[in-house]
This record gives sequence, C-alpha cells and structure tokens, in this order.
Amino acid sequence: MSRVLLDTHLLLWWLKDDPRLPPSLVTELQTDQHDVLISQASLWEMAIKVNLGRLSVDLKVLEQRVPDEGFQWLPISNEHLLEVAQLEPIEGHRDPFDRLLVAQCRVEPLLLFTCDRALQAYGACVRLIT
Repeated sequence: MSRVLLDTHLLLWWLKDDPRLPPSLVTELQTDQHDVLISQASLWEMAIKVNLGRLSVDLKVLEQRVPDEGFQWLPISNEHLLEVAQLEPIEGHRDPFDRLLVAQCRVEPLLLFTCDRALQAYGACVRLIT
C-alpha cells in the first residue's frame, strides 16, 4: 500500500464532493490502495485563507472530517521544515505551503497528489491528477 499526501485543493474538493475532483481519483482513493495523509500545513493554509475571508469552511468540522474520511493528519516536523531549504527554486512558483508539502513528501517519503501543474517541476514525488 502506498502512502500519498493530498494537496489542499484536493482535500477541499473531496470534502465538498466538488465536481472538479476527477472521478478517477475518487475511485482510486475508495479502493483502499493508498494510505492518505493530509498535512497540517494544509490546515494552516486554510486557516489563513479563512482569516482573510478567501475561504468559507468550518475548520473544526474539517479537522474531524479528515479522520472520519479515513485520512490521517501528517504533523509538520523540523526535518520537513529543513528540507524546504533544500528545494530548488521553481520559476513562477513560490507558494510556501506547496513547498512544505513537497518537502514532506521527500522526507517521509510520500507521493503528492495535486492538480497544480507547476508542482510537476519538483519531480518524482509529485503525481499530477487530471
């Protein structure tokens, strides 16, 4: 069984049953072939967006729904933070939350599932979901 990390947008789409969530991913995640992890960095990112009025979600409910969905929270460790400093710069991509997710995938190791094409530049630890 492989271990995967969902990017923040995929988590939100999953929890909201959003039509942008690719049906192939839904099927794949429902087959129990992956241990699905959600980074605490995603919760932090969403908290900032809620505070800025850019996202409307009940974070306490979301926090509990993650394990209810069979997903696991991935804590942020010092090793993850130090790995961020080792990531090569990607032209046009500076999102600190994405960079932390990539660092976590490299350290753990995990495969990052994302729809963000810019993250493909980080290589083998990223799987673009289309």
